Amino acid sequence: MGRKEGPSAANTVKKNLSMLFNFAIKRSMGITFNPARYAERLKVNPDGYHTWTDQEIARFKKHHPKGSKARLALMLFLWTGAARQDVAAMGWQNIKGNRIEYRRGKTKIEASLPIHPELASELALVSRDQLLFLTHGKGLAYKPETLGNWFKCQCLAAGNPVCSAHGLRKALATLMANEGKSPDEIRSVMAHKTNQEGSTYTRQADRARLADSGFDGLSSTQGEQKLSNLFPKLDNSIHKSMKGKE
Repeated sequence: MGRKEGPSAANTVKKNLSMLFNFAIKRSMGITFNPARYAERLKVNPDGYHTWTDQEIARFKKHHPKGSKARLALMLFLWTGAARQDVAAMGWQNIKGNRIEYRRGKTKIEASLPIHPELASELALVSRDQLLFLTHGKGLAYKPETLGNWFKCQCLAAGNPVCSAHGLRKALATLMANEGKSPDEIRSVMAHKTNQEGSTYTRQADRARLADSGFDGLSSTQGEQKLSNLFPKLDNSIHKSMKGKE
């Protein structure tokens, strides 16, 4: 459970192992109790991973200067929307002209993205002799979990304790939705299998836009009526009229 990305995935491990142990018990396969039952379920955030705000991105950039490995990692996660396993394997072999291309490990969907200027400026500082963009030790590749843990430490150092690598993927999808990008566009950038995966972001953005348009044209009620809509204790007009009667 501890090796999984988040609480939902960890709880799925508990569930599957519990089913496996129960099967073994019923078939008398030498097991008499289910140890998975005693593992505590992890609390799940209904909104999933925290989505980075503009302020958190700015704080991270201020702490980790241009040319640092942390800044490069930020730009890779943010402007490709790739997961940890995909970013860990990215290198110059993924650059095709002015595009960055990769196959998403989870969905096996190919992504071909224009290189954002912020990402391009960081890639320009990476040696062409370096096989992978992000390495540790003597040029060793990161395991996805190790890369995620290292990046989490960089977030903590920058004063962003609730931020993570996956939250940047959500930040890109949210940014696109807020800019009115279509589900097809979000699916292509995020390498989703279906538009439904990105519909959460577009629905949230649409609600905000509809709320704004819903207020357009609503005039003020001041001067149009003298009826009181306030509680008696809050309405000064009532107190004034009562004083006049005393």
